[in-house]
Amino acid sequence: YQHKLKLALIGQSIFGQEVYNKLRKEGHKVVGVFTVPDKNGQADPLALAAEKDGIPVFKFPRWRAKGKPIQEVVEAYKSVGAELNVLPFCTQFIPMDVIDCPKHGSIIYHPSILPRHRGASAINWTLIQGDKKAGFTIFWADDGLDTGPILLQRECDVGQNDTVDDLYNRFLFPEGIKAMVEAVHLIADGKAPRIPQPKEGATYEGIQKKENAEISWDQPAAALHNWIRGHDKVPGAWATIDGQVVTFYGSSLLDASVPAGQELAIKGASRPGLVTKNGLVVFGNDGKMVLVRNLQFEDGRMIPASKYFSADETTALELTEEEKKMAEDIRAIWKGILSNVAVIEDSTDFFKSGASSMHVVRMLEEIKQKYSGLQLQIEDVYMATKFADFIQMAVRKFRGEDKEEELVIDYVSKNVNNMTVNMPYQCFINGQFINADDGKTYDTINPADGSIIASVSSASLADVDKAVAAAKKAFENGEWGKMNARELADLMEEHQEELATIESIDSGAVYTLALKTHIGMSVQTFRYFAGWCDKIQASEYGATIPINQARPNHNLTFTKKEPIGVCAIVIPWNYPLMMLAWKSAACLAAGNTLVLKPAQVTPLTSLKFAELSAKAGFPKGVINILPGSGGLVGQHLSEHPDVRKVGFTGSTPTGKQIMKSAATNLKKVSLELGGKSPLIIFSDCELDRAVKMGMGAVYFNKGENCIAAGRLFVEESIHDEFVRKVVEEIKKMKIGDPLDRSTDHGPQNHKAHLEKLLQYCETGVKEGATLVYGGRQVRRPGFFMEPTVFTDVEDHMYIAQEESFGPVMVISKFKNGDVDGVLQRANTTEYGLASGVFTKDISKALYISEKLEAGTVFINTYNKTDVAAPFGGFKQSGFGKDLGEEALHEYLRTKAITVEY
Repeated sequence: YQHKLKLALIGQSIFGQEVYNKLRKEGHKVVGVFTVPDKNGQADPLALAAEKDGIPVFKFPRWRAKGKPIQEVVEAYKSVGAELNVLPFCTQFIPMDVIDCPKHGSIIYHPSILPRHRGASAINWTLIQGDKKAGFTIFWADDGLDTGPILLQRECDVGQNDTVDDLYNRFLFPEGIKAMVEAVHLIADGKAPRIPQPKEGATYEGIQKKENAEISWDQPAAALHNWIRGHDKVPGAWATIDGQVVTFYGSSLLDASVPAGQELAIKGASRPGLVTKNGLVVFGNDGKMVLVRNLQFEDGRMIPASKYFSADETTALELTEEEKKMAEDIRAIWKGILSNVAVIEDSTDFFKSGASSMHVVRMLEEIKQKYSGLQLQIEDVYMATKFADFIQMAVRKFRGEDKEEELVIDYVSKNVNNMTVNMPYQCFINGQFINADDGKTYDTINPADGSIIASVSSASLADVDKAVAAAKKAFENGEWGKMNARELADLMEEHQEELATIESIDSGAVYTLALKTHIGMSVQTFRYFAGWCDKIQASEYGATIPINQARPNHNLTFTKKEPIGVCAIVIPWNYPLMMLAWKSAACLAAGNTLVLKPAQVTPLTSLKFAELSAKAGFPKGVINILPGSGGLVGQHLSEHPDVRKVGFTGSTPTGKQIMKSAATNLKKVSLELGGKSPLIIFSDCELDRAVKMGMGAVYFNKGENCIAAGRLFVEESIHDEFVRKVVEEIKKMKIGDPLDRSTDHGPQNHKAHLEKLLQYCETGVKEGATLVYGGRQVRRPGFFMEPTVFTDVEDHMYIAQEESFGPVMVISKFKNGDVDGVLQRANTTEYGLASGVFTKDISKALYISEKLEAGTVFINTYNKTDVAAPFGGFKQSGFGKDLGEEALHEYLRTKAITVEY
């Protein structure tokens, strides 16, 4: 931006102050500031900043009288010689003589996407009307109400539980300041557009006042929530309770079963509210719920809604000498802010004495400077507005009373992938990160270079017992109202880049794949099963059954689906977080608690997940994570008498051992085990697509993929061309750092696995298969292996029968047209996890899909899994399903109830 302007700033507030500071920093000359008069002896922040800089400041109470401009005011304005008026936030009516006076006119900031929500209270109406998008407009002022041409606009998504403060602090304030500066630059350089506002979609809403903010209860829960949050904090949505006006703050939609609580009658509501330990639950006319966290009474007193029936029971504290000194220090801070108040009495009300929201921030910052150990929030001030109440609250906070036990996390932090990742490394038991009982640890290794990422706690038998006990207690006595799988999914999505980075350095997954699949599908899985939480008792999940009735008695039988109890989940190392999500989401949606053992070599995203689950509000004991040895931790979980279900993904031999161990108390078991998935490619396929998909079937995620095509059967007539094209494409693949966005192929998961793969290839060569490409370790640090291709593989060979679980393509020919013959060969395996076929003949494809003995069949595609589609194998690939509605059955039991009446 080349040119600078002489500016007049007209407005007020911290927003105006920040715009003023940024414009001056960018080199524009502020020739005058026009703001509101001092209030209760307090100057506006914009005035304070300008006066400090020696800029002329004018504090006119009004610009017009009886509808006409006040000439002395207009003349004072003209005297500064502005080239542009900037109105960042202005509550006064500015006459057109002033608006049109400068060379470039006037620009105004408005907190909505014009032409929607013209007028005051625009942010409030954005939420009240349930808009999915919020934003702001900077427009050229004209003689209409927010009708001038648009200079620029910005928008953001509106979260389900966003408040006015959330939108303002997250987007409208910081981005609005930047945009105001950008707008002035564009005008200075003669590049600012003037886009007429469209007539379509224009709305105008007036200022929301307290008398108009009463809650109308005959609405769905979402509308009630929008009304409450749209009025939070000003003017405040209210209802009449026990004969007095009570204002509601801090609402959120509650997607759970109805929690336990004490009924509270609310005037106009068809159903009483419930005072629960988490707040006041109110009901929409659709039966859905809204949770309200705070309530304010007519006298200004604000309380947590959960304390409604005990609000007056708190006894005054006796202060120590140290606390008395702190109280006097805080009194002095109040006096510095409330300079118009002669003496700060115990009854002095912060807001009724003239303080505003900006003074809240100042007061808290001044207290923090004197008492760094006293952590107060803005909400605390609104809940204790009188000085005596504020001191009582502050002292309780200072003592650590009325405070939930905080989650204490020791991180291993690393600067990697242009960010700092914070990784928990301890066992997560009963809502706390703790060292292993015997203090043992082990190192988890970065497969890209062999370096140590962290020393991780190695859980002991005692830790297993503690975790199972915590899960059992949470299942039997826990309150499930706090469980919010959607919030957990939101947190995972919010941290997706950090999770993907951890996944990449811990498992070797290429970062772009980790972001899209490892993390992306994990988020989708939790969102999908969150939708099942309140539907399990509906339709097929609970049925009424007609039975024979012995006259004169009448009988009724119905079924009920129930959670099983404590579930042990043991997951592999190839997709650490995604495998956790596939099993845990269904387990939790069904109402169970869990103890999860991640693979010993990839524990870090599971432990990060534990942190996010705690932050999402999952009760203690519901989720427990135990890193460590499978032979120790996994075995003990399988045998444990208080574990009622084991869900396992891993090798077939380990799955068999788990079944033996689970027999100790006849646990329910679901197993997703090894595979040797056949992929049949016919000559009538689209060859280039078959090559591309066939390579994905083998080399996706470095071949560390449970459904990887372990054996390709290629029709004889296209065999040689298929192999040639595959080798050509392999040569184009980039092998390297998994965090490099251009990398196609990362390192194998761990050193022992790489060595096993190299031995697998040596065996193939010794047995007479043709090694066409690869088969070697890449010469560079880390555990990298070349993508490998074998041909001339005969059915009796080891590599034809056993899974490699790596980037090894095993190709066998079959005779032209021999459909039944290749089917017989494809099914001659003890595994049955997945399979695939490529052909343009849909009848042939469907015939083959019926005959293949596998839990999943892909036709003209591969690796297409979805959260709503059941996933699991046949034969020695296991039993039971992950994903989809069927996964819930793995974590539920059916109870039949018969009643005689």
